[in-house]
Amino acid sequence: MKIFSISDLHLSGTCDKPMDVFGAGWEGHFEKIKNDWKAKVEDDDIVLLCGDTSWGTVLSEGVVDLNSLKELKGKKVFVRGNHDYWWNGITKLRDAAPDDTFYFLQNGCVKFGNVVICGSRGWTCPGSADYTEHDEKLYLREAERLKLCFKEVEKVRGEGDILIVMTHYPPVSPKLQDTLFSELFKENRADKVVFGHIHGQSYFPLRTVKDGIEYVLTSCDKVGFTLQRIL
Repeated sequence: MKIFSISDLHLSGTCDKPMDVFGAGWEGHFEKIKNDWKAKVEDDDIVLLCGDTSWGTVLSEGVVDLNSLKELKGKKVFVRGNHDYWWNGITKLRDAAPDDTFYFLQNGCVKFGNVVICGSRGWTCPGSADYTEHDEKLYLREAERLKLCFKEVEKVRGEGDILIVMTHYPPVSPKLQDTLFSELFKENRADKVVFGHIHGQSYFPLRTVKDGIEYVLTSCDKVGFTLQRIL
């Protein structure tokens, strides 16, 4: 079982949102991702999708884009991104999943073999350039949601199990200052954290280690529209 990650696919099967307006590299970006996915992933593998999967604004539109991933091998695990407006009601979303290879995380976790995966959207952190006092409420709320996730992890994690945490927003600032999120990861002995959200020229290390935990940025344009091996 191999584990990969990629995020910020920004699929637009039902709306006119071509991503190549953000640069020539985005032209045909989904075909690039699919070709790489098909070359790397087998049925028993796992792909972590860290938010902003679809531009859809309602569930039916998001499901169209989810269906475009159905042909691809592997188990697909999702957290919500800031643009995933179609993600509205976890029970309805799970009922609408294209098949049983789709998993949606919200205040919980999933376990495959000796690997436990949990996650939440997260939010802009103190120390980030775009953090203001107006972000504090959502920052605190997302920390509480992660606490709920870790409570579920405790129920299923066995000795020697590996814990991977997914967020959409970077859970630390570019200078790697501590946040409520990173403290929770440390307290709960996370092994790896994967995230997205960062685009363009914004600096953030693609892979770095903090407190013994590996942090991996997987925004598709930052990683050349290729899946990143996590485990």
